[in-house]
Amino acid sequence: METLDQIGYGFAVALAPENLLFVFIGVLAGTVIGMLPGLGPMSAIALMIPIAFGMDPTTAIIMLAGVYYGAVFGGSTSSILLNAPGISGTVATSFDGYPMARQGMAGKALAVAAIASFAGGTVGVVLLMLIAPWLAKFAVSFGPADYFSLMVLGLTAVVSLGGKNLTKGLIAAVVGVVISLVGIDSQTATMRFTFGVPELFEGVQFLIVALGVFALAEVFAMLARRGSGGGDGAITSLRLNRREVRALSAPTARGSLLGFFVGVLPGAGATIASFMAYSAEKRLARDGATFGSGNIKGVAAPEAGNNAAAVGSFVPLLTLGVPGSGTTAILLGALLVLGVQPGPLMLSERPDVFWGVVASMYVGNLVLLVLNLPLIPLFAKVLKTPRAVLLPVVVVFCVIGVYGLSFTTFDLWLLLGFGVLGYMMRQNGFPAAPLILGLILGGLMEKSMRQALQISDGAWSTFATSPFSAGLLALAVLALVGPLLARLRRRPAAPSDAFG
Repeated sequence: METLDQIGYGFAVALAPENLLFVFIGVLAGTVIGMLPGLGPMSAIALMIPIAFGMDPTTAIIMLAGVYYGAVFGGSTSSILLNAPGISGTVATSFDGYPMARQGMAGKALAVAAIASFAGGTVGVVLLMLIAPWLAKFAVSFGPADYFSLMVLGLTAVVSLGGKNLTKGLIAAVVGVVISLVGIDSQTATMRFTFGVPELFEGVQFLIVALGVFALAEVFAMLARRGSGGGDGAITSLRLNRREVRALSAPTARGSLLGFFVGVLPGAGATIASFMAYSAEKRLARDGATFGSGNIKGVAAPEAGNNAAAVGSFVPLLTLGVPGSGTTAILLGALLVLGVQPGPLMLSERPDVFWGVVASMYVGNLVLLVLNLPLIPLFAKVLKTPRAVLLPVVVVFCVIGVYGLSFTTFDLWLLLGFGVLGYMMRQNGFPAAPLILGLILGGLMEKSMRQALQISDGAWSTFATSPFSAGLLALAVLALVGPLLARLRRRPAAPSDAFG
């Protein structure tokens, strides 16, 4: 009963006229920023912190939180329409969303993304309200060995994301991990894979790789096809029939639950949650073989996952004062600047901030749905743009997004190089998704592995002695070996086919 009273108090705070206005401002700004490659929620929140000075702390954090989950909600638009992910958390959405757009189903793909995002955010808020304190205690019990094993399990998604060729998928993943190691080693100050180039000392930015292997590679592919226009066929209605609604229900529910619990873990975040939701759904779905060619389940699962994870990341932030990602680290700084100390005492000392922000997330997700659904037909018309106009626009988006990172032309050359690499990978059957996943997880895996080995005095057995770590590693082995054995059983006369 006490929890219900607190939730009611939170909605009373969130629905105050001033707070409701800043919910709208935050989610609107986040949606627009999420559509534009290169900005993302981190930059947006950092830019809006000065605006928050002098505001009531509850109102300010409500606005900044709205920017965060609004950007995750809106990032799917450019992923679906242009194959240019607005933020890293919507990369997995492009795997099936962009093929749907090319088949003339852009409106339907955007509608699925909007509905799944709303469902994921709503499920995340409900779970945040009910079990945040307990989940915080569970998350803090995770050790470095457990995190390493979790990342290994995430990396085994290459089995499903790599298509029929396991070897090519693993090669792409290894290339992604190698790219993640470029730069100065933070612990030993050793130069790695920099070749003496100062611009590589800080590593290769994720956005450069993502826009190169997805958006710019698609531009090269469209030029090579010499087709006309950005999409194929007429843009269909955004309405979903009963069969499609039934088909989406389970993937959305599973993606929401998985995304929230992944988001609770510090260091995981919306990107990993979306990849894991997509990978899990591809394994579970009866029509998993059609993923990557325009399956609406492949849009619903990652969109539900990344939005639920965005909400889940507030669990360690608000209840422990531990940021789980770069974005929540900036939010932590904003809380401290505004005089609010997050942590276990926050629920008793500042219930207006805690429950007001939590309740505002539900209101914000509803506002996002109302804002985005009417605009879908307008967004979908992007695909009717003639190729002669559309391709330069995509290139300009890529150039502006990449150049805005550090304002160096070297990054533009890197963008071109990764665009060529992405095009060559397409031509030779190498999937781009494992490369991106390896890039995302590589640095996190290395950090967790080193921490675990330092704690255990270099004993590798630490990854097996932790029950949770051992269980995750066992699942990772099964994820790799299971599909391989299944292919060997289907083709006993030619076992080498299982390796491509």
